[in-house]
Amino acid sequence: MKLKLNLKQTMCMVGLSVLLGCTQKFNDVKETMSLALLGPSDVIVPAKTIDELPYASLYAKMAGSGQAFMVLGYATPSDSAPIEKTKFKQLKWLSSNHEMIVTEAGRIIKTVGLSEINLTASYAETADPLALGLHLKSTPTTWQRQVDWQPGHHVGYLMRSQFKFQAAQSKVINERQIHTLYYTELVTLPELELTFTNHFWIDPNSGRVIASIQQPAPYMSPIELTILKPYANSEEAPQ
Repeated sequence: MKLKLNLKQTMCMVGLSVLLGCTQKFNDVKETMSLALLGPSDVIVPAKTIDELPYASLYAKMAGSGQAFMVLGYATPSDSAPIEKTKFKQLKWLSSNHEMIVTEAGRIIKTVGLSEINLTASYAETADPLALGLHLKSTPTTWQRQVDWQPGHHVGYLMRSQFKFQAAQSKVINERQIHTLYYTELVTLPELELTFTNHFWIDPNSGRVIASIQQPAPYMSPIELTILKPYANSEEAPQ
């Protein structure tokens, strides 16, 4: 069963946050609002509702759970020097149950409160190719970073990435046909002898990540993200 919301229902749920005068502006970062409708059923929000809400939003889905509608709660400066040079922000998507997914340049870099496993940190000495723009010829196709995750004391595991363009594809997002470039990221963890693949669909002009399927940490279930309304910051997308 799929749950469909209208504008009135959505605004009633987030009205308190609006009354508190919250904002998503980077120069005055405050808590804006969060809306996540979790459960076994997929949540479908009409395109008109998404367009009329003045908040960045996405769908998030994990294996075994329904699709959740999440709204941006915070946009904060990057604490990663290589990424900071690309002027990306860390976008923190919150749920009413205190779960949090943090993305930067479209990549999941931290999760909080998810069941079973959470990515606690992701760090690298060079910029993420997603931040540089996979669509650009100058962008490296290899990269490496380190990750920490819980439960357990898992710190500093090396992850090596190999990016590859697959095809031009169309996706229906927010009831609209969107043209994208589809890339895969083959991820290898030598220490664990583990390999998996992430998937990214990007805007062919800006390089912005439109949709993705990512496994943030070893043994963690993949998370599917679909950006419905991007964060309104002109400096966010690589050119």
